[in-house]
Amino acid sequence: MKIKNILISQNAPADFEKSPYADLKKKYSINIDFYKFFKIESVSAIEFRKSKVNILDHEAVIFSSKATIDHFFNLCTSMRITMPESMKYLCMTEAIAFYLQKYIQYRKRKIFAAKDSTTDSFNELLLKNKDLNMLIPCGQDGVNPQMLEFLDEKGIRYDAAQVFETSPADLKNNIDINKYDMIIIFSPNGVKSIQANFPDFQQGEVAFGALGTTSVNAIEAAGWKAHVVAPTKEYPSITDAIDAFLKEYAVRRR
Repeated sequence: MKIKNILISQNAPADFEKSPYADLKKKYSINIDFYKFFKIESVSAIEFRKSKVNILDHEAVIFSSKATIDHFFNLCTSMRITMPESMKYLCMTEAIAFYLQKYIQYRKRKIFAAKDSTTDSFNELLLKNKDLNMLIPCGQDGVNPQMLEFLDEKGIRYDAAQVFETSPADLKNNIDINKYDMIIIFSPNGVKSIQANFPDFQQGEVAFGALGTTSVNAIEAAGWKAHVVAPTKEYPSITDAIDAFLKEYAVRRR
């Protein structure tokens, strides 16, 4: 397996040269392209009301991504909901927690983040707040089953509520998927987009990278193999995991 062209299924960083991907590109003399695999849109207030979920009935909100934050607060604006000062926010990473500053005043007494990017660390955070009634904003695919299993096992009260929906982006007319030796997936929607755009796709010698358990599960459910997985204790970020893999498999361009 030789890696020289990598496709990242996200938009390029705002400042690529200061990103970890730029470091990988220089370190291994590889090519890295970015393309968002799916489109995301907020659900309407009318659609949300059909769920019968009352946002203000909850004492804490769980956020698993920056995009979820955007769509949640877009929905609150459209429904004219003002989040109370007493609301707590439980975030999977520090980066997600800091992103909340875009919408609310950052106060450590109400914004909490897992110590690291592992599932165990986030579960520990949930347990510390187990007496709160929690709201989990999500997409149409719902919440990570492992999180729901943990919440149920510990008797933690929660409601899952869809605040955005996704649809595959047009990949077939914009990228040549056969060009790439590695594809990095960040959610099950990335897998669905490949299947929708390239129904005859075969993994062959292509290496897949996956961020999160649900991404790994989606790749395996499609009959493919994930060669690079994050977060783990050894590789807390996807770029750390890619770096370790490239040490053995990168083909340096001349």
